Amino acid sequence: MAEQQTESRRVVVETPSARREVSHSESVQYPERSGVSGAALAAIVIGVVALAAIIILFVLNQNQQDALNANANTAQQQPPPTTIVQQPAQQPPIVVQQPAPATQPAPVIINQPAPASGSDDGSIQAAIDKKLNDDPIFSQLGITSTILDGKVTLTGTVKTEALKAQVERAVRNVKGVKSIDNQITIG
Repeated sequence: MAEQQTESRRVVVETPSARREVSHSESVQYPERSGVSGAALAAIVIGVVALAAIIILFVLNQNQQDALNANANTAQQQPPPTTIVQQPAQQPPIVVQQPAPATQPAPVIINQPAPASGSDDGSIQAAIDKKLNDDPIFSQLGITSTILDGKVTLTGTVKTEALKAQVERAVRNVKGVKSIDNQITIG
């Protein structure tokens, strides 16, 4: 309920011809105080804003959890990734050419000496084996050599780069060696 106050004043008004007294009254109405101060109202507003922020964060967290659970379920349904193991390289395949059709005449070769690479490779192999086995250092290494048309392939393991180079030089000095493929590893 509003509180009302009335204020009265008497004012004397003088004019050159008369003097009179005027009564002046004023009524003021004050609003009723509800008991809620400005500080209490600010605290209520802050509390409502904080509660709204907590609710929004909770809803966002639930959405993220649902998305994570959906991803986890999808991942569980997928088979594990396939692991591919690459096998070590193998010797290249040997290509066998088919003979020419019978309709063509066989080529005639005149004055061509017969190739002797088979016997040459055998003598080169024997010379390399003798050189490696007769040397006290090389004989303990277990180096093997393969010869094809004068091309030597060396395999095995040695302790130093210098020893690898020394074996290659020794084999290069054998008569009939055209080239060397040094596949000796250092270990």
